[in-house]
Amino acid sequence: MKGQIRSTSDHRSPLRRIGMGILYFILVIVALVQLYPLVWLFQLSLKTNQEVFGMSPFALPKSPRWENYINAWFDGGINHYFFNSVWYTVVAVLLTLILASFVTFALTRMEWKLKGIVLALFMVAYMIPVHSTLIPLFNIYNKINLINNPISIILSYTTFNLPITIMILLGFYQSLPREIEEAAIMDGCSIHRIFFQITLPMTAPVLSTTAIINMIYNWNEFVFVNTFISSEKWKTITVGVNNFIGQYLTDWGAIGATLVISVLPILIVYLFLSDRIIEGLVAGSVKG
Repeated sequence: MKGQIRSTSDHRSPLRRIGMGILYFILVIVALVQLYPLVWLFQLSLKTNQEVFGMSPFALPKSPRWENYINAWFDGGINHYFFNSVWYTVVAVLLTLILASFVTFALTRMEWKLKGIVLALFMVAYMIPVHSTLIPLFNIYNKINLINNPISIILSYTTFNLPITIMILLGFYQSLPREIEEAAIMDGCSIHRIFFQITLPMTAPVLSTTAIINMIYNWNEFVFVNTFISSEKWKTITVGVNNFIGQYLTDWGAIGATLVISVLPILIVYLFLSDRIIEGLVAGSVKG
């Protein structure tokens, strides 16, 4: 019997290795397909307009034009747009995390009549397409003088990120042990101290996950800024790339350099914190 089991496992071992080899080969091909657009974009950022249209799109630049990055950063005003993107993203992410934590704590740790309706409203809000709200939001912001105001962008980012953030936090909050909070109540701890000193620190892993997800969305967002902001003073880097598109001439090298600059922060954050995203998403899925 032992010999039969051993022979069966020995027979399956080569097949398993072949299967794993085929799987890894497919994954490598998929990874290369996913990475090539970034390589192509980097090549574009180092070309002249003549090389872009006169050479194969897969050809390397004859003489790399690193000055495209200097022109984009200083002459094109990308440094200003980059700063706007940074502070819009940071403020909106912090506001979203604070409000979502308040809501999730109230939904999972407090008993009140309308909490089921409130949760349902947030879930319905998650299903509303962003583009269907542009005209109503524009009218509202126009009436309260928030057009060409960064507050309109921060409010929009926060509002549309709240439902998905609450959904992620809900699973984690439900898996947290209540014994620690109950012990704090027995010691006379107020609800505010329980939230800020006990519950909130325990949610650090999932908060970092939602922060990264929100940051990626806010950084890459285009529609809200393009709709609510027309002043060059408040534009972000995703909209500022239009500065290099003219009626008679388009600087494709500078456009490529701008896109590389806009991609780099998100790429770096994801490379270093991708494990944290997975850990945070999985943390609330298993109740112990």
